[in-house]
Amino acid sequence: MFIIELTYKVSPEEIDKNLEAHMDYIDKYYSTGHFLASGRQEPRSGGIILAKARSRERMEDIVSKDPLNIKGLADFKIIEFKATKNTKEYKEFVGEEYTFE
Repeated sequence: MFIIELTYKVSPEEIDKNLEAHMDYIDKYYSTGHFLASGRQEPRSGGIILAKARSRERMEDIVSKDPLNIKGLADFKIIEFKATKNTKEYKEFVGEEYTFE
């Protein structure tokens, strides 16, 4: 399991100009099953994505494809963690084994 923390390096107005491409990226990884939740930080200084991948290297690859990363508009921090206490819904999301790309 991973928390991806984005910190904007430019104004929110500059982020807004690139938001459509970023949201297309977000939608793609929801559809592949990698992302569970995402949203803006408050105040609007960046964002958070809750995600899963079979390895840190795979998550780094996914993050490298974010248009905000490609254009250098945000810094990205990847935090890996093991959820030692969780809900049934969490277990359903994560599954017993990662069988996806």
